[in-house]
Amino acid sequence: MARKEIQLIIKMNHLAGFTVCIMSGASRQLALFLCGCYVVALGVHATEPRVADHHEAEHYMAAVYEHQSILTPDPLAVMSRKQALQLMNQNLDIYEQQVMIAAQKGVQIIVFPEDGIHGFNFTRTSVYPFLDFMPSPRLVRWNPCLEPHRFTDTEVLQRLSCMAIKGDMFLVANLGTKQPCHSNDPGCPNDRRYQFNTNVVFSNNGTLVDRYRKHNLYFEAAFDTPVEVDHIIFDTPFAGKFGIFTCFDILFFDPAIRLLRDSEVKHVVYPTAWMNQLPLLAAIQIQRAFAIAFGINLLAANIHHSSLGMTGSGIHSPLKSFWHHDMEDSRGHLLIAQVAKNPLGLTGTETATDKMDPSHSKFLELLAGDPYCEKDAQEVHCDGATKGDMNAAPTFHSEMMYDNFTLVPVWGKEGYLRVCANGLCCYLLYRRPTLSNELYALGVFDGLHTVHGTYYVQACALVKCGGLGFDTCGQEITEATGRFEFHLWGNFSTSYIFPLLLTSGMTLETPDQFGWESDHSFLRKRGLSSGLVTAALYGRLYERD
Repeated sequence: MARKEIQLIIKMNHLAGFTVCIMSGASRQLALFLCGCYVVALGVHATEPRVADHHEAEHYMAAVYEHQSILTPDPLAVMSRKQALQLMNQNLDIYEQQVMIAAQKGVQIIVFPEDGIHGFNFTRTSVYPFLDFMPSPRLVRWNPCLEPHRFTDTEVLQRLSCMAIKGDMFLVANLGTKQPCHSNDPGCPNDRRYQFNTNVVFSNNGTLVDRYRKHNLYFEAAFDTPVEVDHIIFDTPFAGKFGIFTCFDILFFDPAIRLLRDSEVKHVVYPTAWMNQLPLLAAIQIQRAFAIAFGINLLAANIHHSSLGMTGSGIHSPLKSFWHHDMEDSRGHLLIAQVAKNPLGLTGTETATDKMDPSHSKFLELLAGDPYCEKDAQEVHCDGATKGDMNAAPTFHSEMMYDNFTLVPVWGKEGYLRVCANGLCCYLLYRRPTLSNELYALGVFDGLHTVHGTYYVQACALVKCGGLGFDTCGQEITEATGRFEFHLWGNFSTSYIFPLLLTSGMTLETPDQFGWESDHSFLRKRGLSSGLVTAALYGRLYERD
């Protein structure tokens, strides 16, 4: 069907009212850490890096939108389908505006957040009017915009499909869906329907390409877990294969890790409604760490409700990120970035320059079992170490991320520390250009995390404490002044390690090196742009969940 015919159908479709209102006086200049960006405001920010024409063959244009969703005043109250659609259409109107802004910038794929259309905190009954019927894209080829009457209760899908056509881009969004089931199905709920937290993917011609039903639900009583895990990979003409999953899924083996066993999957789209939890699991932290760990691009769209600690979206590659984290502004935010089709990963092996670096040489000597080192429970003393290293640091315990970490204070301008718990030992070799009036600590945890989810964690973490007392280590802070040059490593018993590196003002940093050396996972960094908040190796032992 010709483009003009498609556009005519859209205009005639009463479900798709594509009205764009430009607000004057809303733009302002921004400075991002990687490139000059500017703001295009439609009641929101929109940032875009410079585009180099000669790179177009190796790159594609992507967008993620952090949406301040319009919520129902009482998610427990049951309303009619008409009332539910009225509320959802308000959010969809904003989605349309972002699609049109993105289209003007040549965006080829846009990602919207989890819960952005309907909201959250529903019961199974109160969410029902918000649910669209979802046929399986594997069984039915369907273009909701061009075939609006083929299935009932599909108004949201129709609008999303029309947006993809109007913007001439792939579109990823999250909504609630329903699927009837029969009494002879042993998993069928008593109300004879499944209700799923669902991501949908539309091609630029409006066809429903695929859908992913969230597997690892996070206290979502309104939704069911699919009987079988969806492992969804979809193909695009501009960048090849993409994987897809949702929010809490990022911490589990299925589907996230299993998807990436396909070496052709170099990109992941990731709708999320993530509540930040420092010092180890802020949204942009885990997003960037996932991209680095697997050497992929991650397009992450988070919901924006700062009063609930929900912000943090980004377009992340292993070597750089464009991100947004804002706990003060109530407006949504559109990120647009040029993304490499074949992302380059960090190297985990030393170069000739690295071998000449004294700190890296010392790191390698220590890993090799330097005979001049004497180890005790907290600290490692070596020939050539500073006098400060000879003072044994006291071990203490403090709660971090609801887990009981074992820690040692990081004192002095340089040093070499070790702290152990269960079978995991964490090591830190560090230098500080200047000392600040702040307490830092090296912590270790090796055990089952049981609050807000149950999963097994091994973690080595260098963190800034909330105050000068040991009991403040593990508190949530975002500002710091302490600069470090360091190697952080541990004898992890899992290969699934996520490198976390965050500095003052919620700034993401790129490690100089991240990899393995002598059966130890290590993270190395020099030249921080600002004070260190967190440097950590966050390991997951999926088989022990």
